[in-house]
Amino acid sequence: MNGTICFILAALILLAGYLFYGRLVERILNPRHDHPLPSATKADGVDYVPLPRWKIFLIQLLNIAGLGPVFGALSGALFGPAALLWIVIGCILGGATHDFLAAMMSAHHEGENLPETVGRYLGPKMGHAIRILCVALCTLVGVVFTLGPAGMLASLPDSLPMLHWSIIIFGYYFLATILPIQTIIGRIYPFFGALFIFMALSVIVMLFVNGYDILPNTDFFTNTHPKDTPIWPALFVTIACGAISGFHATQSPLMVRCLPRVRDGRPLFFGAMIAEGFVALIWATIGLSFYQGPEALAASMFDGTPSSTVTQVCTTLLGPGGAVIALLGVVILPITSGDTALRCSRLMLADMLKLPQQPIRNRLLLALPLFAIAIALTQIDFQIVWRYFGWFNQAIAAITLWTISTFLRRRGSWHWITTVPAMFMSAMCITYFLCSKESFGMDMMSSTAAGIIASMLLAALFIMHIPDETDE
Repeated sequence: MNGTICFILAALILLAGYLFYGRLVERILNPRHDHPLPSATKADGVDYVPLPRWKIFLIQLLNIAGLGPVFGALSGALFGPAALLWIVIGCILGGATHDFLAAMMSAHHEGENLPETVGRYLGPKMGHAIRILCVALCTLVGVVFTLGPAGMLASLPDSLPMLHWSIIIFGYYFLATILPIQTIIGRIYPFFGALFIFMALSVIVMLFVNGYDILPNTDFFTNTHPKDTPIWPALFVTIACGAISGFHATQSPLMVRCLPRVRDGRPLFFGAMIAEGFVALIWATIGLSFYQGPEALAASMFDGTPSSTVTQVCTTLLGPGGAVIALLGVVILPITSGDTALRCSRLMLADMLKLPQQPIRNRLLLALPLFAIAIALTQIDFQIVWRYFGWFNQAIAAITLWTISTFLRRRGSWHWITTVPAMFMSAMCITYFLCSKESFGMDMMSSTAAGIIASMLLAALFIMHIPDETDE
């Protein structure tokens, strides 16, 4: 198949996924459009604040994206065109469905955070466990998304030391965590969201304009990874944010608490994930087309860093201004996920302690020890810990999908739209955990068999022990 046609077809499938499959998911959910939303019933001027729909869309896009659909898609491109299949299919059937229904489940329960909804539907013990994991995940994201941008800024000529940049970024994070959401996030995120979209659109347009051979290889079933890393299950962990990511379910309640109308849920949550999938599609295509092969892409990424690859692409395709755009992108995008990650940690702790967040002293009571822990974590070598992040992230996605399936079944809705993806994600996560060298290092056949059997057992337990009842 012609590479240009392949890219256009993939983009059209994503659009059709929003227009048709998204509408189907919404009909299956059958939300009550008169259901009161927390932005009205729990308005506090801090976290529960109605915002315009266009702001919510751009904020949600940045909350869930960061550099995931850029770095993850470039890393996924090393596997070859199979990355495009996972981005398109995973985004529609997995990520967008996961994000939309997780958000609507939160809205149904007055903006509850993920640990509360997991505890409600999968039991208190699972809720407590996922709370610990989610707070740890969000805090870890905040720390790493401090050190990464600080290191990039410190590498510039005549720049401040990394320590100084880290202090500045942490200072911004602290303000974004404790101030009302409309004070900082509601004002600057729309601008950065527009930059995120412009950056992706400009590079793909210039790739076409400059006459690059678009997707010279369209053999979707051949693994081209230079290190012979297997597509199953590694690809599905490598590309997370561009297809499906558990981190998104921790972020969606931030915007659910600002949602003005129930009917806006599909465009703002399903739509934001489709937009992120499109960005991931662009960067995977860039990786497979700009370098004309996975070997050249691998050389760029292994010799430098993903950020240096982004800089090279933007500078070559967009000229001198491209370097500025690339710098803004690789610095601002992680920061706009780091601040909301730490804000989300505060909110999850507040839910656990039943501590109202309108008084500034209550926000400080949670934020000060949280940031003390985050600063202490900067002294730890994250190389080993970060190897597990992709698996950990996808495991949370699987748990979220099982929670949504329970929510749908208790509403009398057709739950298989999330039960099947939950089974797939469970099998993939268990397989990866068993075969990974950092874990058990089992052979692929045994790991896959164990993953599939475990996934089927989970499905059997779900069918037998989750009662059918109306949850209105």
